[in-house]
Amino acid sequence: MATANVPVRTEGQTTCNHHKGRQLDLYCEKCQEPICLKCISTIHRIHPVCELIEVTPQKKQDIRNFIDRTEQNDLVQIGKYITSTDTLLKDNESIFEKLSDQLDMQIEKLKQDLDKLRAETLSLYQNMKDDNIILIQKYKQELEMYDKELKQQMLKCKKVLQQGSHIEIYDTKCEIDSRKNIPVKPGLDTVSFNPNNSPKGHLLQALGEVITSGQGHTSTDRKRSVALSDGQQQPSSQQQSEDKGKKAVARKTLLTETKVVEEWKSPCVIGSICPTTDDQAWTSDYSNTLTLLNRNGTVIQKVTHKTGIMDISVSPTTHRLWACDQQNNILELVSGQLIQQFTTKTRLFSICITAKNHVIVGMSGIVSKYTTQGQMVITTMASGIGKPFMCTAYRITECPITNNVAVIGHSDERDGGDGNSHVVVMDTYFQQLFVYRGDIPSTCKQSPQTGGRPFNPYDIVYDSQGSIIVGNYYNKNVVLLSKDGKGLGILHTDRDSVWAVSVGRDDLLWIPTGFMGDCVKMLQYYKM
Repeated sequence: MATANVPVRTEGQTTCNHHKGRQLDLYCEKCQEPICLKCISTIHRIHPVCELIEVTPQKKQDIRNFIDRTEQNDLVQIGKYITSTDTLLKDNESIFEKLSDQLDMQIEKLKQDLDKLRAETLSLYQNMKDDNIILIQKYKQELEMYDKELKQQMLKCKKVLQQGSHIEIYDTKCEIDSRKNIPVKPGLDTVSFNPNNSPKGHLLQALGEVITSGQGHTSTDRKRSVALSDGQQQPSSQQQSEDKGKKAVARKTLLTETKVVEEWKSPCVIGSICPTTDDQAWTSDYSNTLTLLNRNGTVIQKVTHKTGIMDISVSPTTHRLWACDQQNNILELVSGQLIQQFTTKTRLFSICITAKNHVIVGMSGIVSKYTTQGQMVITTMASGIGKPFMCTAYRITECPITNNVAVIGHSDERDGGDGNSHVVVMDTYFQQLFVYRGDIPSTCKQSPQTGGRPFNPYDIVYDSQGSIIVGNYYNKNVVLLSKDGKGLGILHTDRDSVWAVSVGRDDLLWIPTGFMGDCVKMLQYYKM
């Protein structure tokens, strides 16, 4: 057996490495190596030894066995493997040709779908354009008729002033008082198109899933395959789910102190308010009248309905006004009239029109989502606390970024509730995300007249940043929450109760306060 620092015998060497010049004539059976005569008394002492010539026949037989085994088995199998590689090459070529064909077919299908979608969208545009033309032409005719009647009345008035009798003057004055109002400008169909500036993720989803397997990739190959597919490492399915539907938003900075930009006395009571895109706002007071006000409080338009209105909402896409009434009707304002779109079986309290033009309505113990034609999309009886709502879904709002839904729940003891109020936030599938019960950070100052009263939210709205604004009736303040329901602070504390909250253009906050919401304040809380 070789010892340390002694070189290993090279192939064909006949002399001993341990005893220079000695011939390797013997064989150590224990160490299974050739040795010299002197090794018997030194390194291989007491080991069984024989002459090297005695083991040669067995070694020859082992060599013959190797030759036979290699010729009959190994070389034949290797030959088959070599032949199979040609088949593998052909199959590999066929597989990727087929994949390329599938890819081309899917892309062609997507092109056809896009062409079809383009045609449908253009058809929608054309139909809306034609409808608007009819409305505008009718409006023009009404204006021309009104202009003609007004001019005739002016001539009659001038003639009566010059030549009329006392009774003619009296009758003319009565006629002036009872004359028709100027025709109301019709509500035109509006539509907007927001191009997807980052469509790659949606395109990859539409294209299909590429699943790779096997161990033939190096780490560089894997990185390259990911880079080709998405330009960055593929996020997890959970992350994809969380990011789905989110929009890029320029972040705004909160002011250190909220500014009151406008303040005026409202000509009507306000229980619900919905600003429009042109600095006006629709208001409701639970009566059968809706009032459109400008930002100075001037009445622009009034719409009368046959029964009381419970809540109103303006569509973020079509900008049309919707309402729900005391007879469980869902209504849309069309050409100055509230048109019934569908009816529910359960009493309605609140309504919210979503970015996808769905109608979410709040009832006692139920929140449901419908299409604008009244087809049920999804419903829930979950309150966000693991049991039936046990409360009235008093107000509803949708986040413009995540499409989450926030609901004010007034928990009535008559319905099995605890008498308290809270805010439940759900995702677009009505799965609960969190519940907010009015906690305010200790660093936020409470005014003397509001301290310690129960949380009693009357209205709720999301702003453009995805933050939640809650009007707290009892405590006479407006609370700002983060997306995940953490109290960020109090935006405004008033001397009177806050009846409603709503966000208009540039995140300008409208709040009706005072006696029955007849005092409107417009607040700025972000830096412009």
